[in-house]
Amino acid sequence: METNKHLYGVQAMCDAFGISRATYYRWKKRSREIPALHQIIMDICRRYRYWLGHRKVAALLRKDYGIRINRKTAQRVMQKYQLQCQVKPKKRTRPTGETHQTVPNLLQQEFTADRPNQKWVTDITYLPYGEKMWYLSTIMDVYNNELVAYQLRDTQETSLVLDTLEAACRGRETYGLLLHSDQGSQYTSRAFQQAAKEKGIITSMSRKGNCFDNAMIESFHSSLKSEEFSIRVRMPLTSSIIVEKVDSYMYYYNYIRPFTKLNDHSPVEFRTTAA
Repeated sequence: METNKHLYGVQAMCDAFGISRATYYRWKKRSREIPALHQIIMDICRRYRYWLGHRKVAALLRKDYGIRINRKTAQRVMQKYQLQCQVKPKKRTRPTGETHQTVPNLLQQEFTADRPNQKWVTDITYLPYGEKMWYLSTIMDVYNNELVAYQLRDTQETSLVLDTLEAACRGRETYGLLLHSDQGSQYTSRAFQQAAKEKGIITSMSRKGNCFDNAMIESFHSSLKSEEFSIRVRMPLTSSIIVEKVDSYMYYYNYIRPFTKLNDHSPVEFRTTAA
């Protein structure tokens, strides 16, 4: 209508489309600009790879721009531009197995810390998306969810967790640190336990078969798979692409992704701000 109004006239075209002139002029007034708020929301969604929900977008508007809006307003804008976040598939689990402990469970699901390098959690996860199976070993700081080290290999031998531990300890004070893992053979190995002891680290282990005892790192691995792989991958990936995707997600998680428990800061931002 805007293009042809000089040829046919506004009233004639309104009659042809079955709308009133008032409706047309209301639309014209609204469509003259993308409101600044809408543009900011679009920028936020783009920056965080369209993984944030409307509640988190509203929180970031308050934190980064000083703009206070109802979360439903953010939701309406995101729906208008089809910016809804990807939903992570839910996985039903229940604790199973015996309560026998190879090493005492000192963490006891207390996923809080007062300072960096007080408590770490670690685990290995499978990445079955490429030409061969990949194994990702990670260590996370409970204090601020920061990934302090990770190693990606095509084998899951004990050297995988030893190298991850070595990378995590490099340049950090680890005496008295609590490191929690599951009862995987890599962590119960003499080599790993000895390496941890030499660095002054106290080891802790989940109960056998109880994923909730190590829920923090399990949740991270679930997020990595759903956000970087499962939702977007529709065909096998080359090994180089898998490595690139893991590196990219680790940077995003540590330096960009906001967390509610960190006052909507990223892990590294929270650590540096609190220092």
